[in-house]
Amino acid sequence: MKALLIIDMQVGSFKPYALRYDTLGVIERINILSNYFRANNKVIFVQHDGTKENIFLPNTSDWKLLPELISSSSDYLISKSANDAFYNTNLQATLAENNITELFITGCATDFCIDATVKSAVSKDYEVTVVEDAHTTADRPHLSACNVIKHYNWIWNEMTPTNFKIKVVKTKDLFTLFS
Repeated sequence: MKALLIIDMQVGSFKPYALRYDTLGVIERINILSNYFRANNKVIFVQHDGTKENIFLPNTSDWKLLPELISSSSDYLISKSANDAFYNTNLQATLAENNITELFITGCATDFCIDATVKSAVSKDYEVTVVEDAHTTADRPHLSACNVIKHYNWIWNEMTPTNFKIKVVKTKDLFTLFS
């Protein structure tokens, strides 16, 4: 079984929306994917609990998912407190309970939580696809957000495989993989 991971698409990370690269486009593509995945697979939202940093406190407005994201009562919610969505969470148990072996990763921020989760998933022998145009980040002091995203897409595509090579695929091209 497959799962779509939607990582840290929370209100506090998008103040203002222009802070992140292509925010509305990323939200649109994640919604397209989540609607598709709900038909036969699982959708898992991962939310950062920043209690130890005194940010993204659970049940505050900053912690909530972006209001434009489509969610369903059948979706799973995982709370995390580090960049890696597997670290001290029930993500791996949830995946095992649902016989999920293939992950499609989306969300925020490319260079932190997305990268940490991708590398952790690969080391745990999940088959990983990063959705090339469905993750985002902000400009960094030395690099534009667009270039950060391009750089990480390149890194993941070029990484030496474990049991599976990481795939980096655009949203529109995923549907040809599924057919």
